Amino acid sequence: MQGNTAPYLIYAYVRVQGMIRKGEIDFSLLEENLNLILQAPSELVLAKHLLQLQDVLTEVATDLLPNRLCQYLFELSQKFNQFYDQCPVLNAAESERRTRLTLSNLTARALKLGLSLLGIQVVERM
Repeated sequence: MQGNTAPYLIYAYVRVQGMIRKGEIDFSLLEENLNLILQAPSELVLAKHLLQLQDVLTEVATDLLPNRLCQYLFELSQKFNQFYDQCPVLNAAESERRTRLTLSNLTARALKLGLSLLGIQVVERM
């Protein structure tokens, strides 16, 4: 469950999903009026990393080097853990809570997509 391994990445996904369940937000309603307010340094680091996903996928498809996707996902998990440790999510003020839950949801979606492209199935609970 530690290091650059599939179980570590799956655990990160499960952890994010658990928090999202507790947050009780309908993300389909938020996507239409998505307005993220990123203030904390770890929020910005995570958001910037999430924005790199498309470039990584293009690079992997061009160069046929799936290890780059593995590295991206591992770094994403690390950046999410730093964000989670430094920024309260569920107990934050409502505008911060919405932003942080949205970042968490985007992280979960990126992890799930990346793992599925690598042929690794995720689980919702551990």
